[in-house]
Amino acid sequence: MRQRKVMCMITGLILAAGMLLGAGPAAAAGQPPPPEFGSDWHDPVTAAPPVERPDTRSCRVTLAAAQFRDFTPYKGGYRPPEGCGKRWSKVVLELSGKVAGRQYDRLGYVHVGGVEVLRTSTPQPSPDGITWSVEKDVTRYSDTFRREQPVEMLIGNVVNETYTGVIDVKATLTFYAAESRTPPAAAPDRVLTLDDDSLTTPRNSERIVAEVYATGSGGGCEEYWYLAVPQEAPYSCKAADGPYREVQIKVDGQLAGIAAPFPTVWTGGWSNPFLWYVIPGPRAFDVKPIQYDLTPFAGRLNDGRPHRVEVSVVGVPEGQSGWSTPVNVLVWQDKGREVVTGGPVRHLEGAPVNSTTYTAGTEHRLDTRGGHRLTVSGWVDTSHGRVATTVARSLANTSVHRWTDGESTDALKGTWTDDEMVTTDGRGPARVASERRTYTMDGTTTLGAGDRLRTVLALTDRTDIGVVRGGRRDGSRTDDTYRGDATYTANVPREERHAVATTSGRHRLYGSAGCYDRSLETVQGVVTRDRRRC
Repeated sequence: MRQRKVMCMITGLILAAGMLLGAGPAAAAGQPPPPEFGSDWHDPVTAAPPVERPDTRSCRVTLAAAQFRDFTPYKGGYRPPEGCGKRWSKVVLELSGKVAGRQYDRLGYVHVGGVEVLRTSTPQPSPDGITWSVEKDVTRYSDTFRREQPVEMLIGNVVNETYTGVIDVKATLTFYAAESRTPPAAAPDRVLTLDDDSLTTPRNSERIVAEVYATGSGGGCEEYWYLAVPQEAPYSCKAADGPYREVQIKVDGQLAGIAAPFPTVWTGGWSNPFLWYVIPGPRAFDVKPIQYDLTPFAGRLNDGRPHRVEVSVVGVPEGQSGWSTPVNVLVWQDKGREVVTGGPVRHLEGAPVNSTTYTAGTEHRLDTRGGHRLTVSGWVDTSHGRVATTVARSLANTSVHRWTDGESTDALKGTWTDDEMVTTDGRGPARVASERRTYTMDGTTTLGAGDRLRTVLALTDRTDIGVVRGGRRDGSRTDDTYRGDATYTANVPREERHAVATTSGRHRLYGSAGCYDRSLETVQGVVTRDRRRC
């Protein structure tokens, strides 16, 4: 599968949050879908909910408008909106795009004042062309938006006589004013970036959260890190320590946070773009950042000096690129004190686990088991009393990778869990916030008679959130599921592939956050079902 994987690699860099239902073929009443893919299909769509917007006065600002043909970034400027105040109830970023012809999936980003506010990947186009839209709640970056800032945007692309798709995009911000019944949103007081891995926080910081847009991509096997095997196994993607990956953040050389990366499948992934032409996999258009609560380190970081903050990905072969890890740092300040002091950090780390067992045979097999535990705690003396914060995080990964010689059959079944508990103890009852993240992948690609390549794949992205304080518990669950089955003839011109595919996506949200439930189904690029249950 090496050549097919290389042909599907993503070679650029972007983030998003909810696709809107687009145009294109849709099954008319009583009309069956076509027997195979044609030259056009439905515009990309996800089942994710749209961003809720307040019913207040709004102002819109264009961040960037560009056509990307190469790796030259767009550079421009941003000015805050006039007529909506300086503190907003919500800020929503929207990206709209269009592309036609032939093109790979590409990654990109939008930076405002050096802060990464958007990272997303692009869909692959039809010959006739597609349009798509992405929206994201970016209210947490309000501090950045209150001042004039430089803007940089890039969707790295290659256009030539074969790959003809020019990516035409526009990014805007819509600001919703805070009015009588709609107060300003609670947002961080400062949004900082690192300067050569150096961070200096305000001296009265009482809460500090780092967010890392960790992305395995850009060509090479780290796009498919979950399929990597040790050197002794005969497979095209190798890593000495196997497929276990862990994104770590350190403060002054001390481990401050651990996380499991999400096993994103981009829109050319698993050697089969027909899986993703209409419904992308979870997070393909929403590269969510990993968040690390660094509040236990606030006492150390508040000394007014620069501190070293480093992000690394465990398991990547030495000297090999393929991961991007931009960092934003969100800071909440104590309005009642100019300097917030604190105590030393207590640090408890479990022994990392990374075990791989390779079994040779007609069908090769690699069993992987990995995991790690970390607990950090610290306290700060604020204007409202001493506040202690403890962050406990536990990671686990199990997977079974099976393949045949030549990789004509290649299959993976894996589960990743990332459990986090943050306990805040100050005046009044302690607050315990928990978040359990579960990611699964179950897929098989086979190359059969007549070079017919078939991929069957299921992906899930589930998050369970709970908050307990004073004996009261609130909780919610988000569940994003994708299933696809696509077959085409490989190694022939596009018009001779005779591709067929059925795909589906379902996004559910329920609990104290409310109820949302939407399901989509497609056949040969035609949306055959769009059902809402809540």
